[in-house]
Amino acid sequence: MISIVAITALYLVASGNVAGFYPTSAENRDMVNGATLYGEYCASCHGVNLEGQPEWQSPGPDGRLPAPPHDETGHTWHHSDNLLFAYTKFGGQLAMSKIGVELDSGMPGFGEQLSDNDIKDILAFIKSTWSERIREIQAERTKLDQHNLSQ
Repeated sequence: MISIVAITALYLVASGNVAGFYPTSAENRDMVNGATLYGEYCASCHGVNLEGQPEWQSPGPDGRLPAPPHDETGHTWHHSDNLLFAYTKFGGQLAMSKIGVELDSGMPGFGEQLSDNDIKDILAFIKSTWSERIREIQAERTKLDQHNLSQ
């Protein structure tokens, strides 16, 4: 069974929205830019220390979940690079609506404010804070996602 993550990534790549996005490694990214942009665009919701908002697993009065942590206590590392990129560029609601899933996560899209390289730098910065074990698990999920996209 193909996961919703794989379906989302497949749709976005097939539609040309995320074509060419591959795993983000720190070696080829600007970590200073990523950290700076994270502070400017992400920290107000996801926390200066990537800790997320309190009670991030419980919907608020508007039905939206608070911003999750991007550190190892959250679920960011459970997702492939393609999905993380799409969520950041297009926002949660648009990324999911493209595959027919109605989900308003409250995550805005930053595609108008940030270049694709800026988004990749931010994701590389976030991933650089994870332990080697967590980065390996997330890399395997990205490989699986890439494999499913090539089928």
